[in-house]
Amino acid sequence: MGEIIIATAVLGVTALIIGILLGVAGEKLQVEVDEKELKVRELLPGNNCGGCGYPGCDGLATAIASGSAKVNSCPVGGINVANKISEVMGVKLEEKEKQVAFVKCGGTCEKSKKKYNYYGIQDCRKAVIAPGGGDKACSYGCLGYGSCVNECLFDAIHIVDGIVVVDKEKCVACGKCVSTCPNNIIELIPDTAEYRVQCISNDKGKDVKMVCDAGCIGCKLCTKVCASNAITVENNLAKIDYNKCINCGKCAEKCPVKIIRKSDTIIINEYLTISI
Repeated sequence: MGEIIIATAVLGVTALIIGILLGVAGEKLQVEVDEKELKVRELLPGNNCGGCGYPGCDGLATAIASGSAKVNSCPVGGINVANKISEVMGVKLEEKEKQVAFVKCGGTCEKSKKKYNYYGIQDCRKAVIAPGGGDKACSYGCLGYGSCVNECLFDAIHIVDGIVVVDKEKCVACGKCVSTCPNNIIELIPDTAEYRVQCISNDKGKDVKMVCDAGCIGCKLCTKVCASNAITVENNLAKIDYNKCINCGKCAEKCPVKIIRKSDTIIINEYLTISI
């Protein structure tokens, strides 16, 4: 009986010592948490989309609290979240121009030609490694299998007539679609840009016409009518400098293949209307 009492006492003393040591270690080794970081994290939406360039909302909150990221770095939260974070950080909010994703391809089912029928996995990143870079005759264009659609957390991208289009009213410019597209045909542009070049091909005009009726042929007619010198043709492709463009629309009027298009609203079906 005495041995049991002694063993119990030893265990009790040992447990007490361990508890004390753990308590002391917890006090000595605890990591101080920045209160501002916690407040910023509470304000962030929690989508963890990575559009800010940091590993999720936790990473962005740490960066903002340390001063290495701007208070308006979250594309999802927008101006409302940015205003609240600026109050927490005690800094003045810098104006940031809203951006939207734009798909630089007009090769719909009717306008683009195909080399063969693809029956593989319905994923652009898989299809692009097929012979010839996919089934489309134009190796630059949208493959239309919706990898970007699956990555978008905001229902801002839809496949319409064989290519993807972006609903700019829903787009938060997180950049997930940009990084997902294997052909790099999606870019972030200013929301105020009314006219966009819907092509990315660098082939010569005659080669473009052989594979697609909606490709830029590098004719330079758009550059001749642009009063603000906002359009240049480089490597057979027209490019718009949005810092110079005044949205006059003369380039779109003159384009013989109509690949410079204006932002518009399209009706996909009776349930879905999107602004592009």
